[in-house]
Amino acid sequence: MYTATQAAKIDAAHLVLKDVVRHTPLEHDVYLSQKYNCNVYLKREDLQTVRSFKLRGAYYAISRLSKKQREFGVTCASAGNHAQGVAYTCDRLQMKAVIFMPTTTPNQKVSQVRFFGGKYIEIMLVGDTFDACSKAAKDYTETHQMTFIPPFDSEDIIAGQGTIAVEILEDADVKMDYVVATIGGGGLISGVGSYFHEKSPDTKVIGVEPLGAASMHAALHAGEVVKLPVIDKFVDGAAVAEAGKLTYGYCRKFVDDIFLVPEGQVCTTILEMYTKLAIVAEPAGALSVSALEQLKPQIEGKNVVCIVSGGNNDINRMKEMEERSLMFEGLQHYFIVNFPQRAGALKEFISLVLGPQDDITKFEYTKKVNRGQGPVIIGILLKDKADYNVMLKRLANYDSNYIPVNDNPMLYTLLV
Repeated sequence: MYTATQAAKIDAAHLVLKDVVRHTPLEHDVYLSQKYNCNVYLKREDLQTVRSFKLRGAYYAISRLSKKQREFGVTCASAGNHAQGVAYTCDRLQMKAVIFMPTTTPNQKVSQVRFFGGKYIEIMLVGDTFDACSKAAKDYTETHQMTFIPPFDSEDIIAGQGTIAVEILEDADVKMDYVVATIGGGGLISGVGSYFHEKSPDTKVIGVEPLGAASMHAALHAGEVVKLPVIDKFVDGAAVAEAGKLTYGYCRKFVDDIFLVPEGQVCTTILEMYTKLAIVAEPAGALSVSALEQLKPQIEGKNVVCIVSGGNNDINRMKEMEERSLMFEGLQHYFIVNFPQRAGALKEFISLVLGPQDDITKFEYTKKVNRGQGPVIIGILLKDKADYNVMLKRLANYDSNYIPVNDNPMLYTLLV
């Protein structure tokens, strides 16, 4: 897998890509630097041509194909950034691509892929899951003698993604003590990690995965690639059930540590980056910045670069992100509570249970004929999470049989 010429491979990829991809800025961020008492630099791949780093690997892998392979065209399976990278590449190189996407893919993502690929691509919506979609793509590839472009588990993909490290070291005016990157399948950190290992060996390489889809962390713990039976797909750009075999080997050798970040914390980071930094990051793009909270004791006084890997954030998800953030911060809570069926019951509840700065965000109640009381779904927003336990005591006095909904995913999905 790794040879002494790995950095040379990435340098070669850089020569191919330098006139194709955008050399994205490396920005010193004052807000984050002050917050974490260190020097934080952001590598802004959210400003890439297709708003994610995936273009680098896709273009380089496709550019390496033979003339005959290009004539037959390429395929890929992706619901997001990889599909956009392949589409953009095929439009630029004027070659055919058939892009498979799950039937559940939002129309916004389908239209973006179609926009970047133009007349050179065909989109096939197949399967309710990514696994079904990927199998269909590979079957089609074999039948039509095309070339499948994998999203991460490929030497050329890894080399293309590694060109980010070339730009970081070209632009940095200080020695970087840490480089922090998202891990989905592992292509990005494999390229970046291997390049820093050779060119800046004292720099620690830190990977970050969403807590609900930590496939690389699981693989490293097991000593082999494993498939997670269930994943949380919220951080869609990094929600991978099974890490790559190639990338697993790279991570074993070149990644110093992996941090797992709860999905709710990612939402808090997205909102903070938007309000404080004016950066629109997608969930996977915010992971590296989210990890600074856990890294805080280690990075004081150090120089840290976080790769903001993408900015393809659907504006329709912002309400959900705000909700997840509030729940993670311990401020938003939902309960099922028995209410007496009489006038003034809600006013009484507010007086007996809520604090002076608390608020009701949801209240659903259907009055039942000939019943003295009935269940209510109620959402309570606290001003300070330290008030939670006191509020629970008051709630228990009001209804000792209340049911907390936050910790029950099935109830939460059904009722909220």
